[in-house]
Amino acid sequence: MGTGHFFWVIFYFASLCSASLANNAKINFREKEKKVLDQILGAGKYDARIRPSGLNGTDGPAIVRINLFVRSIMTISDIKMEYSVQLTFREQWTDERLKFDDIQGRLKYLTLTEANRVWMPDLFFSNEKEGHFHNIIMPNVYIRIFPNGSVLYSIRISLTLACPMNLKLYPLDRQICSLRMASYGWTTNDLVFLWKEGDPVQVVKNLHLPRFTLEKFLTDYCNSKTNTGEYSCLKVDLLFKREFSYYLIQIYIPCCMLVIVSWVSFWLDQGAVPARVSLGVTTLLTMATQTSGINASLPPVSYTKAIDVWTGVCLTFVFGALLEFALVNYASRSDMHKENMKKKRRDLEQASIDAASDLLDTDSNATFAMKPLVRHPGDPLALEKLRQCEVHMQAPKRPNCCKTWLSKFPTRSKRIDVISRITFPLVFALFNLVYWSTYLFRDEEDETF
Repeated sequence: MGTGHFFWVIFYFASLCSASLANNAKINFREKEKKVLDQILGAGKYDARIRPSGLNGTDGPAIVRINLFVRSIMTISDIKMEYSVQLTFREQWTDERLKFDDIQGRLKYLTLTEANRVWMPDLFFSNEKEGHFHNIIMPNVYIRIFPNGSVLYSIRISLTLACPMNLKLYPLDRQICSLRMASYGWTTNDLVFLWKEGDPVQVVKNLHLPRFTLEKFLTDYCNSKTNTGEYSCLKVDLLFKREFSYYLIQIYIPCCMLVIVSWVSFWLDQGAVPARVSLGVTTLLTMATQTSGINASLPPVSYTKAIDVWTGVCLTFVFGALLEFALVNYASRSDMHKENMKKKRRDLEQASIDAASDLLDTDSNATFAMKPLVRHPGDPLALEKLRQCEVHMQAPKRPNCCKTWLSKFPTRSKRIDVISRITFPLVFALFNLVYWSTYLFRDEEDETF
């Protein structure tokens, strides 16, 4: 019995010792991590000013692999030709000076938050306008050092980047906005940027933009040569398609309605001068205001945009309707003047007939000469009768449908209104057919380049 008790006492103390040793080992493991950091980054052991060596410790250029994660795209400004993006930017390279013992796989990597402790590539965004880091709650940046000397640098940044746009097809256009990254001071002899193999650019799911849709993105290289050397450069092209539904509701349909409203004056009486003038001037001013508002949201460019063609033609139709009333008013006054002249002429003829009949009544003793029954061949009256017979013998002409229809409207002013009721809608429909077939059914290469 004493031997068993002694055995359990020994087992208990052995358990306590093993737990104590495990705790000490855990504490020593963290201490080991600190010692590794002091060992590889200690004073006089690592110089962050010296770039890493090339592949396999050669004297070639340092290879830095890049990958991006696009978190959001906030705005795309047409008037400033820029866009704002928030992304997680990552760089990875190998620095053999930072190799360390991973303690049999228990130390996977070391984490730093101070970028100045190790050598960093001098990368910059060449088309950047503005940018800032994120420091809430802590700086969103880390550096991981792996046992084989591989270094991973990750940071969350927000950038406003220039995006030159070609607005010839606006608002039926597609735009390519680029993100360019290059080395500022190291030439390709010392530093080369490469896209990470596999999936170098990732985009957050359900990316929502108010007026655009991100169709696709392409990665490429854009090395630049200057008088100081050749510098490594990477770029990613984001292809945006403009959402047309907004512009259809806000621009195209209101312009069509204004044009159709201007045609109402063709159906008003030609004597309703105040109504027709007010309608024409109102629609013209509204159309001009609409055009001015559209141009205010776009940069002043030297070429004609698709929206300029649309608003210009709509403005021309509205102005043409106003000019049509001026023509109708002039024709109406001309018709009235001709009618008055005909009335005066009839009055004069009637007065002459009345005077002649009075003269015949008073001269009852007048003698009348008998006309000969037989005419000579050269007699003018005989020739006139012969021509009348020839006219009656000719075949009747086919009636002209348009002239027959227009003859129903006795005045020229009324004819102008009737012709305008048909001509204006037909020409506008023909313009729509040409416009939409030109800008909707076009090659994709013409849209993007």
